[in-house]
Amino acid sequence: MTTPLLPIWPYAYAGPAATGQIKAQAADFIVEEQLGFSPEGSGEHAFLYLEKTGENTEFVARLLARFAGVRQRDIGYAGLKDRHGITRQWFSVWLPGKTDPDWQGLAEHAQVKVLQVARHARKLKRGVLSGNRFQIQVRAWQGDNATAEQQLLAIKQRGFPNYFGEQRFGHQGRNLQSAEAVFAGKKVKPEQRSIYLSAVRSFLFNLCLAERVQAETWDTAMSGDVFNLHGSHSVFRAEQIDVSLQQRLASGDIHPAGVLYGKDAQLTPLEQQLLAAYPQMTAGLLQAGLEADYRALRVIPDDLSWQFNEQGLLLNFSLPAGAYATVLLRELVRIEE
Repeated sequence: MTTPLLPIWPYAYAGPAATGQIKAQAADFIVEEQLGFSPEGSGEHAFLYLEKTGENTEFVARLLARFAGVRQRDIGYAGLKDRHGITRQWFSVWLPGKTDPDWQGLAEHAQVKVLQVARHARKLKRGVLSGNRFQIQVRAWQGDNATAEQQLLAIKQRGFPNYFGEQRFGHQGRNLQSAEAVFAGKKVKPEQRSIYLSAVRSFLFNLCLAERVQAETWDTAMSGDVFNLHGSHSVFRAEQIDVSLQQRLASGDIHPAGVLYGKDAQLTPLEQQLLAAYPQMTAGLLQAGLEADYRALRVIPDDLSWQFNEQGLLLNFSLPAGAYATVLLRELVRIEE
């Protein structure tokens, strides 16, 4: 298997009409995690809502383990967050039969603030968050404001293609290269193996989505499509597209979905055609024992608002879990390092 170079995935709205910079300052990129439930108020797990600046999730998990005197595997979190920016994120700490330490002592670490503490019966598991709220300041903005506003209005109404972001593939797509080595028999740690296999599935998903973006069918219903029920993991296949389904699609109640390849995958004719060109990838995923899953082809952001200010463009919006803010941004602005 020859690892493919990552292409520039097709744009839904003719490509960015501006250039700019993000994450020039920590406050330029603010993320607020939204759990899919509320802590119960009692139980063996302390839930902490923390604000971290300039630190990644795993650093804070290690910090919490040392502070509470527990093993790192006793720390839970719903998702990984980048170190570049300000993130408000939930963590859990397993403290069976123990009282809480003075969590305010974490204030000795200037980059971490305790915003809320509660108790819950179960550990915080990966993926249980319902979404994330973003506030992003784009600086050094240079471009056509009128075109950007038209693109923003279209994204607010129609959404944007739900590509996996570049970070999923590692620097210069190296996670795909590592997956190739795993398929060839190389032994790696389980968490690394999961990352590499996920990169392969993400690449194949993006490949199929890109074809539909190119054909302008990424947000339309096609016979044989799998559809995702908004706000859930529920999916269903529709062999015939009727008026009721079209209305549900237009209202945002359902979204066309693409395959995350694995065992028992139900492929559309287009997916069959495209994935046939990557037999070693698909065979490797099957040999690894992955079950098929599905991901919406589009994302319609909630509460999208924008303002052109002295610094550039200020954006506010919410995305469901698994969607990338940088993928929304790429439709509007070409980011300069």
